[in-house]
Amino acid sequence: MHPRLVKQFSRYDPPVNDLDAAGYALSELALPHDQCEQLALQLPAVSGGRAGVRNLISHPTVVRLLHHKKIGDYLWSVIGRDLIAVKATLFDKTPEANWRVQWHQDRMIAVKERIHVPGYGPWSTKSGSLHVEPPAEVLAQMLAIRIHLDVCGSENGPLRVIPGTHRRGKLEDPQVAALASEKSIVEVPVPEGAILLMRPLLVHSSSPARASAHRRVLHVEFAPRESISPLQWQNAVPLRRAA
Repeated sequence: MHPRLVKQFSRYDPPVNDLDAAGYALSELALPHDQCEQLALQLPAVSGGRAGVRNLISHPTVVRLLHHKKIGDYLWSVIGRDLIAVKATLFDKTPEANWRVQWHQDRMIAVKERIHVPGYGPWSTKSGSLHVEPPAEVLAQMLAIRIHLDVCGSENGPLRVIPGTHRRGKLEDPQVAALASEKSIVEVPVPEGAILLMRPLLVHSSSPARASAHRRVLHVEFAPRESISPLQWQNAVPLRRAA
């Protein structure tokens, strides 16, 4: 059964047309409370002091969610091109795993095999998957959505961002540190069910939670289908779109 989506607007909403300028925006689509609870039950639990569960892009629950026509239509309207989902991770913050995320950009992608391609590197292995850092122009075409299965207020360790930094390309650690000390930082609290859009090159972080409640976020990354040829995405789930 496909999840039900409803429109949800709140005081947290930045306009979606701010995605290009700011690098993030809250979608007008949202999951209702009962669907958030169902997803949380169907997805693997984050346990053992871990920060998250990776490699979920092929999980049946994630595939059903991504095949929801409204999600495909909506993301197509925002991006205007054929996207595939290439990575999915479930994050949570609990008293056992109340982690801090330093300021960074999301710059690694998971691929099937190692092939020398100019501009790609360094290579690494994470959770058994082969990863590589692609050129900035590939990352600039990608989009992440963060589906919040719980409310994420200021006490829950929400995302913090430095708006507009996705337009600066790939940044070295000293550049990121300088931006974090010089630029305005925005904390992004969101309600349960909210779908936050984010460019992977946006400089972002999060602080430890001050509350003991769950802060579960399903983080899914999308990319144009042929954007890394001759490399191949490790996994790819196409979006459904109305004809």
